[in-house]
Amino acid sequence: MPESRILRSMEQLRTFTKSRIAPTPSGFLHLGNVFSFALTAGLAKRAGAGILLRIDDLDQERVNEHYVRDIFDTLHFLGIPWSEGPRDYTDYRTTWSQLHRMPLYEQALEQLKAHVFACDCSRAQISRLSAAGAYPGTCRHKNLPLNTPGTAWRLRTDGAQELQMQTLSGNTVTAALPAIMQDFVVRKKDGYPAYQLSSVIDDGHFAIDGVVRGEDLRASTLAQLYLCRLLPGSRFADTVFYHHPLLLEPSAQKMSKSAGATSVQFLRKEGKTKSDIFRMAARMAGMEAPVRSFEELTDALVAQPRN
Repeated sequence: MPESRILRSMEQLRTFTKSRIAPTPSGFLHLGNVFSFALTAGLAKRAGAGILLRIDDLDQERVNEHYVRDIFDTLHFLGIPWSEGPRDYTDYRTTWSQLHRMPLYEQALEQLKAHVFACDCSRAQISRLSAAGAYPGTCRHKNLPLNTPGTAWRLRTDGAQELQMQTLSGNTVTAALPAIMQDFVVRKKDGYPAYQLSSVIDDGHFAIDGVVRGEDLRASTLAQLYLCRLLPGSRFADTVFYHHPLLLEPSAQKMSKSAGATSVQFLRKEGKTKSDIFRMAARMAGMEAPVRSFEELTDALVAQPRN
């Protein structure tokens, strides 16, 4: 049962001490981001928890200064608070970029060497073999040296292994690693850590114990729970998770950063106020109650009747 259907009152929910807002600076923030960040802020406020602003910028080819500045501008405009992390673009560049934490990621990759294999497959090759994009295990037994140029590192996974996920609603969900995450990448071909690894390391480094993210990232949550078992001292398995429903565009497609008409920047240029933007996000999530702030958006979600 989706967590969104069983959030009832704070007394029934697991508690946490710190959550995070973790945008990727590869496009202007849109209503889907607003919805996720608003819920993070609202649930953290109900729990009396802090919020870290973490800008996921390891995909350096896609990072753009305008998109980074848009993160600060949008959060300030919407009144979404954070208690830890960069305060502005300069602070982000000098102190908080993920590039400053490369030694932590490299240490983790060193710890994983016994559990990974090198893979030189391209995305196009994988797509030809699997329409869903699931890795078919092509390089599992090639025994390519890990220092082979142009190779990624993939984690050898066991599809039958059960994983336990603690949910905000108080349930413990048991699930196996989905096919799309079998032998997932932990180091990319450019040598940078992949998202699954950097996210687990960052959450541990900053003592994050409450994660709010979209339903589309549930597979990533399971991959990260798998990964943390192999990292000595990791407490990631103790994290409380809430996977919220996604906002869909009229075409029923997941909202993306390429959809300029739903970007907060575009909406502000159209004269939309903060309250307008929260109301739009709430309506797209199927909420009937009037919403003007991140607190009211969270309250509306918690108060929704069960289906």
